[in-house]
Parts: sequence; C-alpha cells; structure tokens
Amino acid sequence: MKRLLITICGRAGSKGFKNKNLKTFCGKPLVYYTLSAATLFIQRMPEVKVDICLNTDSALLAEIVAAKYPEVTYLPRGEALGGDAVPKMAVFQDSLARMEQKAGCTYDYLMDLDITSPLRTAKDVACAYRIKDRRQDLDLVFSGTEARRNPYFNMVRAAGDHVEKVIESPFTARQQAPAIYDINASIYVFRRDFLAANTTGILWDGKIGLSLMKDTGILDIDSEEDFEMMEIIAEYLYKHDPDFTEVKENIRG
Repeated sequence: MKRLLITICGRAGSKGFKNKNLKTFCGKPLVYYTLSAATLFIQRMPEVKVDICLNTDSALLAEIVAAKYPEVTYLPRGEALGGDAVPKMAVFQDSLARMEQKAGCTYDYLMDLDITSPLRTAKDVACAYRIKDRRQDLDLVFSGTEARRNPYFNMVRAAGDHVEKVIESPFTARQQAPAIYDINASIYVFRRDFLAANTTGILWDGKIGLSLMKDTGILDIDSEEDFEMMEIIAEYLYKHDPDFTEVKENIRG
C-alpha cells in the first residue's frame, strides 16, 4: 500500500491580502474547502494510506481546522519558517520530516493542497495523484490550466520606450504556437526522495509533469477583489457543476 502525506500550509497574516487564510468563503471557512476535497479523495482511494497535516504559525487557523477536522495533525511552524522569503519547499520538507518521525514511517509521496484554491474538486486531487503514481520517472506533478495567453503570439514585454514580443516567433495565429499552460499552485505531488534531498528550494530541479484543471476554477487570491471574484465564480460553479457542488456539500458542520 502506498503512503501519502497531504500537507496544508498557511502563514499567519499576508502582505497582499491580510489574513486571507482565515477568510470565510461562500459561507464556510476557506480552509474547509481544501479539507473537504482531501477527505473526498481519501474516501475514494482506499488503496492509499493517507495522513493530513497542517503546518502553520497561526493558532487561529489551527483552531478552525481542529474544530471540524480533528484527524489533521497540527504542526506548529517555527519562527525560522515564517518569513516571506522562506521557500515553500522548506516548509514541505519540514512537514515531511516531522510527520515521518511522528508516524514512524516513510511516505511515498507528499501532496500539498493550497488553502487559497477553494475551487478544487476531488477528481482534480485524484488525477494529480494518479499521474504521479503512474509516472515513477517524474519527481513532481503540479496542477495547471490551459493558458489564455501565449508568449509566442499574444503577449508582450516592456522594452524601454516600446513593447516587444516575449518570444520572437513566425507564428501568425495562436493555434500555430506551442501549447502553453498556467501553473495555478493548487496541487503539488512530490516524489518523497526528490523532496527530501532538495537543497535549492527550486521546483525546476526535478522532472515535472502536469495535471490539468478547469481554468475558471482558479484565480490567485492576492487581494480583496480576487477573493470577491472567486466567490462569484464559485456560486456559478455550485449551480452548474456537480463536481464543485460535491466539495461544498461535503464540508463538515
């Protein structure tokens, strides 16, 4: 039986959007959407032994999680891992080492689910896991969406007093350009040994695979406006897409 560690990581406060991890989203605590998707995944994958941990320096976030999801192991985050400049890889590694010590086991994979991606379905989680489990040559699988803009065709960069193509190309139509994807930071699935041995904090040191998600389901929540827009999108999806509705209805309490 494969062993998977699911991590949920959140710092106290936020420079771009204050206390975003503590927000209420469509009537429920934001973090509960991630926990709901994770528990649905666990229900459907009995062949995988899964542990969930919360790595945070926010006592309030820990209380919110413990109130409805007591099975989640709380890992108080040390001060050294609390700064803006700390790479997330260091937090993943800290979670992995502490959980392996607590559980007395070695995990096969670590999966991180970002709190600020509430519009993630159980199918999205399962898809990312299965891609990694099938592809032992991959060090990491992360989620992404088909990009609406393409740097080969319809994106530009500042060049002094004018703008230029991001990448020079002969293409006259977007369909001619290579397929481009946006990384949405919703799901990361690491091969355990790659994560444990990483010393640079850089994802691109490994061989990476992509798991596609619905593009309208994810925005980067960096402001109050982003958050409000996500709620509008969510209400539409909850009315029209049962995979998203399922996650909301599965939230405890």
